Amino acid sequence: MNLDDLYRDLHQHPELGFAETRTAAIAARELRAAGFETTEGIGVTGVVGVLRNGDGPTALLRADMDALPVAERTGLPYASTVVVDKDGHSVPVMHACGHDVHVTCLVGAARELAASRETWRGTVLAVFQPAEELGGGAQGMVDDGLFDRVGTPDVVLGQHVAPIPAGMIGLRPGPAFAAADTLKVTLYGEGGHGSRPEAAVDPVVMAAATVLRLQTVVSREVSGLDTAVVTVGAIKAGTVANIIPDSAELLLSVRSYTPAVRDRVLAAIERIVRAEAAASGATRDPEITFVSGYPAVVNDPAAAARTRTALASVVTDPRVVDPGPVTGSEDVGVFATAAGVPLVYWLLGGADPAAFAGATSAGTLREMAAGLPANHSPLYAPVISPTLEIGVAALVSAARTWLPVTAG
Repeated sequence: MNLDDLYRDLHQHPELGFAETRTAAIAARELRAAGFETTEGIGVTGVVGVLRNGDGPTALLRADMDALPVAERTGLPYASTVVVDKDGHSVPVMHACGHDVHVTCLVGAARELAASRETWRGTVLAVFQPAEELGGGAQGMVDDGLFDRVGTPDVVLGQHVAPIPAGMIGLRPGPAFAAADTLKVTLYGEGGHGSRPEAAVDPVVMAAATVLRLQTVVSREVSGLDTAVVTVGAIKAGTVANIIPDSAELLLSVRSYTPAVRDRVLAAIERIVRAEAAASGATRDPEITFVSGYPAVVNDPAAAARTRTALASVVTDPRVVDPGPVTGSEDVGVFATAAGVPLVYWLLGGADPAAFAGATSAGTLREMAAGLPANHSPLYAPVISPTLEIGVAALVSAARTWLPVTAG
């Protein structure tokens, strides 16, 4: 199957985290066909292919496989119509973050590296990771003995498709993607009749006050020289209009780049939640549960400079740009940290270049990108070409930088 058709197939058949059985089977099939030693079921649905090609370093190339619970509205002929999760519940599913691009590009890179073994020496580890969106996929593979099974790499390489022009690559040395923490906050009141709020303790009002107060964490407690994000993505409380419920639940997403800012933000969230509950006369202390989290993606500066040369050979050099820090998050750094090796992770342009006609600077590009459907949008749809061709070439070129031909 050619890569365009493979991409359309993956896009049309998305799967949620730790349920990527069909996608994993396709990845395993492609790896075996290319001559990789292939292991399935690492960290539930993870797949790893090993291609040994003589003495030399080991490069790990990573792609994440999972989709999101989003109802697609792209109108594409290959749009997802999947409406079921791994437990059979009615949930819309879409590759709204572009992981289908990542899988397709890694399959293409695996094919090309296998077909051109005379150009490099060493070992390639092709890692297809589950559940990036849940925050536990990379750690799950590490905990399941990934490196004990296939060996430890000398570098971890990867890419994420983004709403910047196809034909452009974004690479930032140092902190590149934010750390992510997901929290669940449960606020407790005392239920009652909607007509007699004086006889109840309303957790809905408590939740509303908490949401508003949380907006001051970034605006008033984080330095203007630092970056953080606090988003309340979900509120759950009550079932009908005339009953005050007993409790309300908030789901929070927190982004930061440094441990000091992260600690400050998390401490502020806990202080505000407890204070608002006390101010509202909560019947019991709130519960703050850590759901998931992973650290910031930090690109090794020396490794990024070395890899940048390879990426610049794929696209004209001015089109390898520093995109600035990305407030989105990724767990790819878990592999590098666990192995104790450098990480290089870049943005792959996936937007129609025509949408950026007239852009003259990085600032202008960011402004234009802000008006386009981005990752996690039900309208997000990377252009197939040249996104896939450049994504494959970027992975291959980066790998060859770390896997040179052995002299003699």
